[in-house]
Amino acid sequence: MKITLEDVKHNPAVRAYIQKSDESLKAIGFTEHSFAHVTKVAVTARDILSRTGHCARDGELAAIAGFLHDIGNLVNRNRHETSGALMAFQILNNMGADVTDIATIVTAIGNHDEATAFPVNDIAAALIIADKTDVRRSRVRDKETIALDIHDRVNYAVVDSRVEVIREGMEIRLTLSIDTEICPISEYFEIFLSRMILCRKAAEKLGYRFGLVINGQTMM
Repeated sequence: MKITLEDVKHNPAVRAYIQKSDESLKAIGFTEHSFAHVTKVAVTARDILSRTGHCARDGELAAIAGFLHDIGNLVNRNRHETSGALMAFQILNNMGADVTDIATIVTAIGNHDEATAFPVNDIAAALIIADKTDVRRSRVRDKETIALDIHDRVNYAVVDSRVEVIREGMEIRLTLSIDTEICPISEYFEIFLSRMILCRKAAEKLGYRFGLVINGQTMM
């Protein structure tokens, strides 16, 4: 069966796992990883593949992978990409999904975390870019932690963020506006440089280069 993002979004188990995963991450001080994050990742991943000339089904698989990619946090943050891939396999199998679709989605989820990630296929590449570029103020749960936590500070400093596919220049570009009174641009690179390098590899997998523009200045 060719399942869709809407099928997955309305699955009771999926919704419970996402909610409980985010509760666990909140308890250990992580930024928001709930429905706002996974929905944004799903939409962005599908949009990237659509704009890079992929078929609609590839975009749907990327969206499903994006929505499910963080459910492994229910088990533990450590190696959540592996536990999440196994959980996604069981969920999709129970839903009667096509086995090839399951394999593609599970592979993407299992390769999205920067500690072990690699853009092994185009679905994984789109998921990586969509996940690693979700930097925004609304992901910060508690403003009181901004001065103490660099991740919260950097996310809170981002007042505008957008991912664009520029086909004329064969570039996938992340454009950020950062309030430097909250944090200097150097702090962004302190915690996100490895993610941006991973985005570059993912863009190259899709036949594009990755560009990063912060406050009007080209960084990559």
